[in-house]
Amino acid sequence: MMKSLFAAALASGLVFAAVHDARAEETKVSVIVFPGVQDLPMFAAQAKGFYAKRGLSVDIKFTVNSDELRGGLAEGKYQIAHSAIDNAFALKDKANADVAVVLGGDNSFNHLLVQPDITSLAEVKGKTVAVDAINTAYAFQLYEMLKQKGVNKGDYEIKLAGGTALRLDAMLKDKNVVAAMMNPPFSTRAVKEGLKDMGTAAAALGAYQGSSAFVLRPWAQANSETLEKYIQAYIDGWRWAFDPKNKAEVVKLLVERLKLTEDIATQAFDGTKNDSAKDGAVDMEGVKNVLKLRAQYEGGAPADPAKYLDLSYYKKAIAGM
Repeated sequence: MMKSLFAAALASGLVFAAVHDARAEETKVSVIVFPGVQDLPMFAAQAKGFYAKRGLSVDIKFTVNSDELRGGLAEGKYQIAHSAIDNAFALKDKANADVAVVLGGDNSFNHLLVQPDITSLAEVKGKTVAVDAINTAYAFQLYEMLKQKGVNKGDYEIKLAGGTALRLDAMLKDKNVVAAMMNPPFSTRAVKEGLKDMGTAAAALGAYQGSSAFVLRPWAQANSETLEKYIQAYIDGWRWAFDPKNKAEVVKLLVERLKLTEDIATQAFDGTKNDSAKDGAVDMEGVKNVLKLRAQYEGGAPADPAKYLDLSYYKKAIAGM
């Protein structure tokens, strides 16, 4: 009896030690993102253990604005950033950071929301619009969608409000802030709160690379295996999240992670599931259009995508799955 108890205790101790050692060997990765439905593959990779099975312990931090996101990555506080690809371009061009886009995501899911008394985009002239940062990403979408309706940059005031949640908050609190770009679930909430949806960026602008993942090149070169495992887990998360049989669990995950009601989570998912790139692929035509739009508002000729992209890690990750 004593012998069997000792054997059981020893076995239990060995199992505990093995689990402890496995956890101790996990590679920690800090990731910074804007909150939104675009984070679903990451939420799934955490919840379903896709990161863990590859020996990764991934901490996801929600940012309030692109300055915090870009600065945190450049300073090494975070290893991976998921955000509008134009933030990577700005980080390279404005701060001379050695960044590389390594993974895609979606077409931005963005809608242009206005106050309920605005009947046409031409009425934005002379009023105030809200953006995250004045010279990156979805601000350019807003400028271009207004320009298409005859309202040029300079015809309106620009309020720096921060990330999408803060732009929604700004519009709900101040009726003088008449327009902003928003993606779900914030665009979904906006309509429920009485704001008016004037259409999607994808419909107005065509191919567009929205969310992407980008890293500092030196970190990627020194941690290529970790990055490839991260991408593989992201892809597993994407495949699980967009498998129709998992929809109920996916909605529950969005409710939990983004603090949503079930109806908002369902609408947000249904409104974006067809605009998320399969396996997080990069849309090269979308990248070119983002660079073209950037040049249009920042000056100069559109840059070569190769300046910003390194998809070798993505290709190796796919090949190894």
